Amino acid sequence: MDIVILAVVIAVVVLGALGGLIVGSRRKKQLPPPPPAAPDITAPPAEPHVGDEAETPREEPRRTIEEVDLPDGSAPVVVEEPPAEAPEIEIPEPTAGRLVRLRARLSRSQNALGKGLLTLLSREHLDEDTWEEIEDTLLTADVGVQPTQELVERLRERVKVLGTRTTDELRTLLREELVTLVGRDMDRTVRTEPEDRKPGIVLVVGVNGTGKTTTTGKLARVLVADGQSVVLGAADTFRAAAADQLQTWGERVGAHTVRGPEGGDPASVAFDAVKEGKEMGANVVLIDTAGRLHTKTGLMEELGKVKRVVEKQAPVDEVLLVLDATTGQNGLVQARVFAEVVDITGIVLTKLDGTAKGGIVVAVQRELGVPVKLVGLGEGADDLAPFEPEAFVDALIGE
Repeated sequence: MDIVILAVVIAVVVLGALGGLIVGSRRKKQLPPPPPAAPDITAPPAEPHVGDEAETPREEPRRTIEEVDLPDGSAPVVVEEPPAEAPEIEIPEPTAGRLVRLRARLSRSQNALGKGLLTLLSREHLDEDTWEEIEDTLLTADVGVQPTQELVERLRERVKVLGTRTTDELRTLLREELVTLVGRDMDRTVRTEPEDRKPGIVLVVGVNGTGKTTTTGKLARVLVADGQSVVLGAADTFRAAAADQLQTWGERVGAHTVRGPEGGDPASVAFDAVKEGKEMGANVVLIDTAGRLHTKTGLMEELGKVKRVVEKQAPVDEVLLVLDATTGQNGLVQARVFAEVVDITGIVLTKLDGTAKGGIVVAVQRELGVPVKLVGLGEGADDLAPFEPEAFVDALIGE
């Protein structure tokens, strides 16, 4: 009996040992890998870690570009940029040719002034109503109250003495009186050539929007066409494009431009322009000042400072006031204030072509007691011409 029990125990132990071996072998068997997870496209790329480099960079001798052979074995080609081409120097149109265009350009305004006056004067009966219409026509053309009254009085006297009035007689009569009104004997020479020194100094002043910087550039063309050398002073330092614009005008005719930093002292730029003009032996220095509003007292005082600083080197020969002919009586207010700050010696009227406001020539001359010396006839580079009273009046009344 004991032998049977012992045999059973041994059998149980043997079976347990065999079962453990079987289970252990199953656990050691490698399981298949799990399927790869789908990549997360929203996750940022993994940052590199220390040790990711393949190897430590090795020190190697460096070669210059001259030592490196090109694919075809030739020497390296150094490409040089071509130098910037200097702007082509233009030859401005002589001033004599511009006077020919003056009559044609100004004749556009004859319908409003000259032709209107001739039509009224040609009426069979010149009663008070007609004379009032003549006055209104002159006032509308910005001739001014006092000059209008003077002209009407002279016309009334001469028409009364004349008696019979043909169209040709009336045109001759009107021409004579208008030329007298505009001023036949005023000196309209732009003073740029003082006898005792060089250069002549011209200060160009005016309100914003009158075409002052453009006029300065065009005046440089007029002077170059007359054989003079010019230096331009870009003293309008408050308007970013003013100096660039003036320099462009100068480069087109070979004139040197002196400029300073944007927002710098205008008087300093003007001073330097005169100094360089002297050193270069230039004939004329044209100084473009800031186009300042006449209501800003501080800026007007600064304009006076520019003139005083320039005169420490040499007297200013011309102070040209640029006025827009289309502003009419408003231009007289501007002219009056500028005249109080600097001594205006001449007037440049821009935008005179095609306007019915030709009478502003008379009004502004009466207001300042100085002549209109130059007129702007259009947008072209050579559309600035000396003012001639006879040509102006002939354009107004027609042939």
